[in-house]
Amino acid sequence: MSYRLPSIATVATVTAGLLFTSGVTAHHGWSWAEPEQMQLTGTVKNVSIAPPHPSLDIETQEGESWHIQLGNPAGTARSGFDEDSAEAGDEITVVGNRSQDRSELRMKAVQVTVDGKTYDIYPERVEQ
Repeated sequence: MSYRLPSIATVATVTAGLLFTSGVTAHHGWSWAEPEQMQLTGTVKNVSIAPPHPSLDIETQEGESWHIQLGNPAGTARSGFDEDSAEAGDEITVVGNRSQDRSELRMKAVQVTVDGKTYDIYPERVEQ
């Protein structure tokens, strides 16, 4: 019985797939976020609509810089939020779930309000 070693290309493909899968698992979903929702109010510093998740960076009145992850691009677009919905300097209120790692100032947004317009990023998670 002879055994053939896998090719370098096969090993590289499998390794890349495993790394990608573990990165996606860590990045997507809600497992990294606390179950309770909170609200943040601040000033928009940066808006990115780029995949895998559009995001915002905001600064609170306390001087904290938070990274706000929106939904996937299709879900964010369905909410009506796009590249023209907010810009640096806008006042913003975000409701969502913060990172379980309290050393991170990171939140997954459920609802975003800019200039009196509310965007339900995850309408099924909006608490009434």
